[in-house]
Amino acid sequence: MTEREEVVLLARSWIGTPHRHQGSCSQAGVDCLGLIRGIWRSLYGSEPEAPGSYSADWAETGHDEALWQAALRHLVPLGPDEPFRAGQVLLFRMRPRAVAKHVGLLSARGPLRFIHAYSGHGVVENTLSSPWRARLVARFDFPDVR
Repeated sequence: MTEREEVVLLARSWIGTPHRHQGSCSQAGVDCLGLIRGIWRSLYGSEPEAPGSYSADWAETGHDEALWQAALRHLVPLGPDEPFRAGQVLLFRMRPRAVAKHVGLLSARGPLRFIHAYSGHGVVENTLSSPWRARLVARFDFPDVR
């Protein structure tokens, strides 16, 4: 099994976990960031930093791209020409002029699918459809996952 396949299996083990704002506990409650935090803990043993408090509002405006900046501190940024590969972390801007506040994990390449957690649905696997692709602003790899 490749490292990328391992990351996808870890993410799929969270499917069905209910949504809970700021949660990061498999099968108990998780939000989108908590899912990525949980995968990180499985890969590396502990979290790189405490996330601090954050709002659940996807329409939050402003200039503080806290989630994007945290991703840049701990993940490997990918350029727009890099191929989509399973195991990549996806960062979304849910509303125009809002800060990027949603993350998921690319799980399959044909068709593109991703695993994420969101209110009212919990952790699910969805197609990376045109509306989702339009919201995608950045992609990252976990360190040392090739």
